Amino acid sequence: MNPAPSPRHQLVSIRLQVQLYNQIALTGRGLVFDAPIDVELDKHDIAQPDLVVLIGENVKLVTRTRIRGVPDLVVEILSPSRPEYDLEMKREMYERVRVPEYWIVDPEACTLIQLVLKRGKYTRRRPTRTVRPTVIDGVAVDLKEVW
Repeated sequence: MNPAPSPRHQLVSIRLQVQLYNQIALTGRGLVFDAPIDVELDKHDIAQPDLVVLIGENVKLVTRTRIRGVPDLVVEILSPSRPEYDLEMKREMYERVRVPEYWIVDPEACTLIQLVLKRGKYTRRRPTRTVRPTVIDGVAVDLKEVW
């Protein structure tokens, strides 16, 4: 059995989720889910990201038991025991199935890497104060409220 996420991990997750939820779900522009939730990316790949964002028509990907299809944004919060899993393996999988945006959050280093899909490959951004998802206009996450 995997250990439960640390309190720090959980605080960072809820702080990100609240900001995204308030600006996306409460305004009727999409849905925001937190873990655990199964995301069936394709026939062979099921993930459980820490946060999942579905925008507009993609809310139809939600079934009774899981999200079936590629979300607009996934957020993974690094685990101290397996950071390479999120940094390498999940990145490769999300890129392969063409997740438009992937955030990798390091709660210990207080950093967020924003990966945006361009021509089938992720380009890397490293916001320091505010992160603005490229998949939806008018949304901004204040990172000082996350750390």
